[in-house]
Amino acid sequence: MRIILSSFLIFFLLVSVASAEEANRIKTFHAESFTLENGMRVVVIPNRRIPVVTHMVWYGVGAADEAMGHSGLAHFLEHLMFKGTKTIPPGEFSKRIRALGGQDNAFTSKDFTAYFQSIAAGHLETVMTMEADRMKNLLLKPGDVESEKLVVIEERRQRTDNEPTGIFFEQINTLLFPNHPYGVPVIGWMPELEQLTYDAALAFYHQWYAPNNAILIISGDTSADEVKPLAEKTYGLIPAQALPERHWSEVPPLYANPRLSMHHPALREPSLYRLYRVPSVRQGKQDSLALEVLTSIMDHGQNSRLYKSLVVEKKLAINTGFHYRSTARSHANLTISATPAEGISLETLEQAIDTELRKLAKEGVTAQEVSDATSRLKDAYSFSRDSLQGPAMAFGYGLITGSTIEDLEYWAYDIEAVTVEQINNVIRRFLDPDNTGTHFYVTGFVMPEAAEKERQIP
Repeated sequence: MRIILSSFLIFFLLVSVASAEEANRIKTFHAESFTLENGMRVVVIPNRRIPVVTHMVWYGVGAADEAMGHSGLAHFLEHLMFKGTKTIPPGEFSKRIRALGGQDNAFTSKDFTAYFQSIAAGHLETVMTMEADRMKNLLLKPGDVESEKLVVIEERRQRTDNEPTGIFFEQINTLLFPNHPYGVPVIGWMPELEQLTYDAALAFYHQWYAPNNAILIISGDTSADEVKPLAEKTYGLIPAQALPERHWSEVPPLYANPRLSMHHPALREPSLYRLYRVPSVRQGKQDSLALEVLTSIMDHGQNSRLYKSLVVEKKLAINTGFHYRSTARSHANLTISATPAEGISLETLEQAIDTELRKLAKEGVTAQEVSDATSRLKDAYSFSRDSLQGPAMAFGYGLITGSTIEDLEYWAYDIEAVTVEQINNVIRRFLDPDNTGTHFYVTGFVMPEAAEKERQIP
């Protein structure tokens, strides 16, 4: 009986300590939230420094939700959302925002489509009324659809077809995500863009644009108490609707690691890129946090591991990069990049990167590196409170891809809790060049055009 009682007391004390630590954690943004009766989530991040607000609507639909053969449809619809309603003529939405002294824009990704306005706080209700109007009352004309399709086609030509790195990343991403929606470019394949129709655009709009598939985020000089009645009389009047089920295909393992090389006359210098398929925060929070800290260790200026070794000490490269973005519904990717110094081949540079990765996998990171990295990340996260758009963007990216408000409020504490062993574990599992068969990456090389006999393709 005494043994049982002692065990209970120990358990009680441990729970009490954990609860006390939890209670002592301070929120970063002090966001307020509520949900409308139609299912629309609303998040308000008060910031009373200046009388301005950023108003954002994030729809839980992106390029990955397009039917096969209809690539580019989500981004195309983003353009069409500015074509007007019964109360707002085509092209007038942005003009009215500018007339009120504000600015607006929109963007599409594989996972979402977002629309935002930054404007004086006194005009918030006007903006909410306008955005709610086009959530359900978009008025499309066949002629407007055809003319806007030409605009999107031209955008693809300028940003992808006439930009060699645009073409390169489109193709390398397809290799990294075979049989998966992430392998399809957000802007769409050109032959499919040319075939997009009025009916397809309207059907996509009616399928996905609904309050119960959207998150409203407002950051700035306001509060939830002020926003709630405005949200109820604008967005709250739109009925919820049944949403399509997602049936994304599974991305298969890469039993071989593909290599892609590209020559182009517009390129002035060669570069190496290696893209890894790694967990997103939605797939694995602890792995994702460890990868965030590792990225800060590997890519924080001239004292970072890769730059110091390859650029400063060995003089094999003129720059390096190590980037990871954690927010995604499915897998995330981590990218290592480098540009060789004059006279250094891409093959030599690739071998040097693999040497660094082997050393990293064998020796691991140090406690001091982890401490410095977490401090940098925490400071940057804290400073983001000073921006109006920054918190709205952070909450939008996080919430729309599966994070919680608590994940975002206490992210700095979660980052601080990442251990050396957790980081070394993700290094061994995902980045060790000799750990074949358990990690997935594609290596790519871009090079200036050269005579065939002068080309050195690794």
